[in-house]
Amino acid sequence: MYKRILLAYDGSDAGQKALLSCRELAQWSGSELALVAVMPSTMSFVGLEGGVYDVELEERERTKFKAVLRDGLNRLESAGFAARGEVVVGEAVEEITKYARKIEADLIVVGHKHLDSWAARWWRGSISGALIEHSPCSVLVVIL
Repeated sequence: MYKRILLAYDGSDAGQKALLSCRELAQWSGSELALVAVMPSTMSFVGLEGGVYDVELEERERTKFKAVLRDGLNRLESAGFAARGEVVVGEAVEEITKYARKIEADLIVVGHKHLDSWAARWWRGSISGALIEHSPCSVLVVIL
């Protein structure tokens, strides 16, 4: 069924629930597992004149995302699964779909928490919804 499953992992409660679902699917189908953590770009834009790049901020963020990824990989390893993972930088949907193509994933698993207000939904957008539109493969959205 699925040979390669990619989990878009951010360490959130929804992401951890998706990790559990991912493990069950991999066990059932004998799939390879991969995790990707997407770090937003730390480039801050200041008007039309240009941007500000903060090396220290980027390094702190990269350390944080590496820890999140390591936590996910450790959780899988403690359950008896071998998985690989990578931290990538950029816009979430673009980077997840690019990584899925790179590893030839058959399924992308992503966690999702319903947002309470329409304003929160509008402001934040839906990564899971956009993934469905742009993904090169099937997408499983695990609802928290």
